[in-house]
Amino acid sequence: MLKLSPTHTALMVLIVLQLVMMFAMFFQAPPHPPYAVAPFAMGPFLAASLACCFAAIGCDAPVTRSGKGLAIIAALTAMVSYGPHKWIDPMIGQIWPAVLTAQIAVVVILVALFQARHETAAGN
Repeated sequence: MLKLSPTHTALMVLIVLQLVMMFAMFFQAPPHPPYAVAPFAMGPFLAASLACCFAAIGCDAPVTRSGKGLAIIAALTAMVSYGPHKWIDPMIGQIWPAVLTAQIAVVVILVALFQARHETAAGN
């Protein structure tokens, strides 16, 4: 049986959420993100964020330094779409399940990375 770390699992959650957002944008299925927000277009930004998620998994976050860095970047880029600012968005009544799920995934990533750093520093 495949055993995934909490970090890998949380990154996979972000992948699914962002893929759904991207498809909603392409097909204009409500509620969908805008095509562009200052200072970038959403399609390329979502693609970059997804790439960071996949790369973090591929680099074995939270085990390797590059994996940890990519996981942090993936978490931060996800917060552009799902951060705390979304709780005051007029569409929150429709988007809150994705916002809450993404925020939980980001917390899982950050806690797992903090624990991995603490264990490494303690010599475990």
